[in-house]
Amino acid sequence: SVPRCYLNKQLATVRVLKGEPAELSCTVSKDNVTGTWFKDGLKLTSMDGVVFEKKGLVHKLIINKAEDIHAGKYRFEGGDVKTEASIFVEDPPQVDKVLLKNWTSVPTVAKAGEGVKLRIPFEGRGPIRAAWLKDRMELGDDTRIRVDKTDTCTTLSISSCDRRDCGDYKVRLKNDSGVLEINLKLVVIDKPQPPAGPIKIVESSANNITIQWKPPKDDGGKPVQRYLVERQQVGRNDWETLGETPRSCTSFTTSKVEEEMSYYFRVRAVNAEGVSDALESGEVKAAGKGSPGVPDPPEIISASRDTITISWKSPCKTGTSQIMGYIVQKRKKGTVTWLPVTNGPVKDKKLKVTGLKKGVQYEFRVAAVNAAGAGQPSDPSEPAFARDPTTSPGQVQDLKVSSSDSSSVTLTWNKPEVQDGNDVKGYEVEMRPCNSLSWTKCFTLPAESTSCRVQGLQAREKLFLRVRALGHGGPGEAAELEVCAGAAAALVSPRFLIDDTVKSFLVIKAGDPIRVKIPFEGSPEPVVTWLKDGLPLPGRAAVSTEEGSSQLLLRAAELGDSGTYTVELGDGLGKRETFSFQVQITDIPQPPGAIRLEENVPNTVTVTWEPSASEQWEKNLYYTVLKRESQKGLWHVLGDLIYNNKFTFTRVVPGRDYYFRVVAKNDLGASEPSETVQPWRIWKKKAEFRVKAQKYRGVNQNQPPRFLVPLKCHVVVTGSECHMSCAVGGHPPPKITWYKDSRDLSRDPNYFCTNDFGVCSLVVLGVTKKDEGEYMVEASNEVGRAFSKAFLAIKGNS
Repeated sequence: SVPRCYLNKQLATVRVLKGEPAELSCTVSKDNVTGTWFKDGLKLTSMDGVVFEKKGLVHKLIINKAEDIHAGKYRFEGGDVKTEASIFVEDPPQVDKVLLKNWTSVPTVAKAGEGVKLRIPFEGRGPIRAAWLKDRMELGDDTRIRVDKTDTCTTLSISSCDRRDCGDYKVRLKNDSGVLEINLKLVVIDKPQPPAGPIKIVESSANNITIQWKPPKDDGGKPVQRYLVERQQVGRNDWETLGETPRSCTSFTTSKVEEEMSYYFRVRAVNAEGVSDALESGEVKAAGKGSPGVPDPPEIISASRDTITISWKSPCKTGTSQIMGYIVQKRKKGTVTWLPVTNGPVKDKKLKVTGLKKGVQYEFRVAAVNAAGAGQPSDPSEPAFARDPTTSPGQVQDLKVSSSDSSSVTLTWNKPEVQDGNDVKGYEVEMRPCNSLSWTKCFTLPAESTSCRVQGLQAREKLFLRVRALGHGGPGEAAELEVCAGAAAALVSPRFLIDDTVKSFLVIKAGDPIRVKIPFEGSPEPVVTWLKDGLPLPGRAAVSTEEGSSQLLLRAAELGDSGTYTVELGDGLGKRETFSFQVQITDIPQPPGAIRLEENVPNTVTVTWEPSASEQWEKNLYYTVLKRESQKGLWHVLGDLIYNNKFTFTRVVPGRDYYFRVVAKNDLGASEPSETVQPWRIWKKKAEFRVKAQKYRGVNQNQPPRFLVPLKCHVVVTGSECHMSCAVGGHPPPKITWYKDSRDLSRDPNYFCTNDFGVCSLVVLGVTKKDEGEYMVEASNEVGRAFSKAFLAIKGNS
């Protein structure tokens, strides 16, 4: 596993992780050849951690443990052999393996209202960029959440967490050598939500009242242990505890009732974290002793412009005496007030209600009466219009099977075309097996429904289905499916089968193919859709989907193919699963543009150059600046890992000629250089010889601070780096302090300050909108103070 390079066989680049071994080998033609190794143009006689070996014709340079000093260009010369190769020492972000295993295997648990701090220490070559993501969205600072970063760790702080903070988090650490992603899980526990309502009255009599509810939609992250039931008598303010039920029971019966009295009930859910808020019922009245039970809702028999005829059935419980009659009430749909239809009880179980307003929709209810009094009224009837009957409705439109699973078939249809004011009051669904001619009624649905799910089927069972509309004038003609409908095979929700072979980040050299295969499962076969940056794939892309996998292929990658690729699985019922991965297309950079040299500060030279055209697509591009002091001398590195287009060389010797070279680099190698043609020289000042009469005076060399070169305003793009610089004079050497909007930046890790012999710089790493503002540098010594200000403006990436 040791990275090796055979220099005389193939010119190559050796990439080695920091701390790992590496080896360069070269084979010569004669055994008596004495070879010489060079690094960056200098002859190697000895070097820490480097061993030279010679075995027969093979000469080796062995690095036992690669460090930053071992990176560079190596050359071997011996006999007729002269060849080169480069070593890059990669130092990607790393996290302690024990801590990493703990974070990924055990979720972090917090209680609602508590603060949470997730701290991730790391190491690696700086600068390291750190980002926190939740549900694939990057987190930023707000009133509750704060993201902090130093050179050695990043921290996510939540001041007061709640249930919405539950979920999967990702920490992304990135530097020029690689990316490390850490997955964490946060669980927030809290008291449950109230039970789901409304509270239903299952039974109401003189002796008992039975209520029913549903479990809460959110149990707070802890299982519900029990439910607490309370009661309040109408007209009083105090609540009385009736008892509790286990979590498996969502109904309660109380015998602590008085006949003809009305009550309110409320229910609370309890888990290990506390008690939920209450779900309250409406007013519930206990029936009198011996009162009859509740009849079923009345049915509409017929209707005309001012009359509606209804009928009903006797209740199952008649009480302690025979039923003497029924109280009938009516109300307009949408109102809450019930009005009596007759002055007294009706003895029949059918009534023609007259005196109604034409075109108004009415609801009716009935209550049985015996010697003990009136019982509870029934639920309302289906609403009915007071108007003359019309003809039967037409056929329903577009009847079809919209979906099916292993035990059901779902039908959908559109309403029939309305003719002569004939409205639909409901639908009737019928079915028959394929081996039978007899139709069976399945459902009667209200007019608002235009879909129906036929359940309880065996897998792959086939049926004929039909639907007819129901109107005031009777049922319409049935619409029947043209073919048998059947339950599908067992339903399996679509999901991705992601393993270690599927990468979330791919770096591909331009011209190489992009081939990504994504495995998945689902029944029925999911619909697979590929997107790039949220848009359809380019025409060059080929997608092939077969059972269990889908493959993307681009035969020759182009720079424009970089981006986020998303695979989407759809089950046809609105449920979707997505998987995304990043593709970065890279190539050896294009060379930088023309070089300009300026002497902004005495005895220094500032080298600026036009950026490489590759900056627009290469995120990991940086520059190396070299110089030599004669037209045929050796090039020496002045600065490496430069992420802007400017470098200042401070050790210029007057009277000496200098040549400069700039090279753009990325992970694949270096560009062609951009060089200066004419030499750069600072002329020596001729010494003047003067004879002056000696005059004694006290020596005072102190000078107040002064700015030789003031700060300049900057406009930079979000995410780039900003370098501010100035030159300061004075004696004693002034103390330099940087400020942003009057805030001292000395201890802020997001800013890097330097002072090289009066040339003062401030580096803003990874500029964001928050870095915009006024910057000031203060120079002070015992003689005085001086200030210089400049404004930093931020513009977004276009």
